[in-house]
Amino acid sequence: MSELREIQVSEITAAVREMSIKVNHFLSEDMKQCLYEAKTTEQSPVGQSVLGQLQENLQVAEEEMIPICQDTGMAVVFLSIGQDVHLIGGDLTEAVNEGVRQGYTEGYLRKSVVKDPLLRENTGDNTPAIIHTQIVPGDRVTITLAPKGFGSENMSRIFMLKPAEGIDGVKRVVLEAVKDAGPNACPPMVVGVGIGGDFEKAACLAKQALTRKAGSHSPLPHIATLETELLQKINDLGIGPGGLGGTVTAFAVQIETYPTHIAGLPVAVNICCHVNRHIENEI
Repeated sequence: MSELREIQVSEITAAVREMSIKVNHFLSEDMKQCLYEAKTTEQSPVGQSVLGQLQENLQVAEEEMIPICQDTGMAVVFLSIGQDVHLIGGDLTEAVNEGVRQGYTEGYLRKSVVKDPLLRENTGDNTPAIIHTQIVPGDRVTITLAPKGFGSENMSRIFMLKPAEGIDGVKRVVLEAVKDAGPNACPPMVVGVGIGGDFEKAACLAKQALTRKAGSHSPLPHIATLETELLQKINDLGIGPGGLGGTVTAFAVQIETYPTHIAGLPVAVNICCHVNRHIENEI
């Protein structure tokens, strides 16, 4: 029988605090590379100009410790908790929220969360976070933080397709979602797609797909091929950087799949803007 490893939840609070500040001020290396490559491949002069402005914005953000976007997002946290971990010292959910609270307050980040979706009173500290938890083998806790701004989040779509619509139906609805988003998702974008599961599982898959290294491909050959084809079709739409036209509308299309019911084909599309903030830490 494996010996349990004890982890104080205060360690999770400290990690989330630090991650909240870092991810909102410094673009991840994979997204920096995407932006650099886009600048070299974009064919539209206007598109090139927009990409240059985005690069300048990121440089100023790093040097002046200013958030890379004014919308510092709603904190989305994925927790992978080893089954040989014993969390002690308090409540896990509150520990995560305390990390968000400290990071957004002490990091002078915009607080964008309201207590009630209809009454709209601000919580004042950007909590609560959206927390997804899974139990995995091992004695480690992996925290992935992905603050999600709502310019792009509002462009999310879910489609409950008939199985007979197949791969052509998947292509159709992904392109439909991107077309409808147009400039509103602050392109160039990363397009997360979840296929399978049920209504809510597909949406979670799409959100989690955005936390992958940008441009990485599914290990499933037919899904990797679909990612490549959809990226080309999206870039052929001509929406371009800032929605002002061009050849780089998306940096990447990233697809996650899950088994589903014989009677369904759920497809969720979760688009993220050009910063696609994500950061990971292991305890």
